[in-house]
Amino acid sequence: MREIVSFVGHKLIRAEHKTTIEITKEDFLTSRGDCIIGVNSSKSASELDERLKKYIREGREINFTLYVEGERYCFNARGGRNLTMSSRVSIVIRKSRFVDERTVAVMSEAAASDIPRKIIDKLRAGGKGEIVIEVH
Repeated sequence: MREIVSFVGHKLIRAEHKTTIEITKEDFLTSRGDCIIGVNSSKSASELDERLKKYIREGREINFTLYVEGERYCFNARGGRNLTMSSRVSIVIRKSRFVDERTVAVMSEAAASDIPRKIIDKLRAGGKGEIVIEVH
């Protein structure tokens, strides 16, 4: 099962957070949002395909591939039965086991601070991105 979420960068993207990655449907960003890597996303957690959410709730491994302006970054995380994925605004991927309505994956190999700076620079310049979410 595979789903693609598109988004755009923003001049205030810092991507310095050590434990989370966030993509939001909102069109603005403040300097406090140091985990956010994209705005104007095409989907929130609640809008992901129900079959994909079922697989995620089974605790399966999730493969994420981030594409931005010709660059690519891959990492893995896990699903879990406690994930409601009910947020209508954001998608969050976490290194920790913390869960809220935005959480789509936990125990991630990567956080915003781990994403190569070349990709973050392109997002900061307003580049377009996609994150591919795959569960097998």
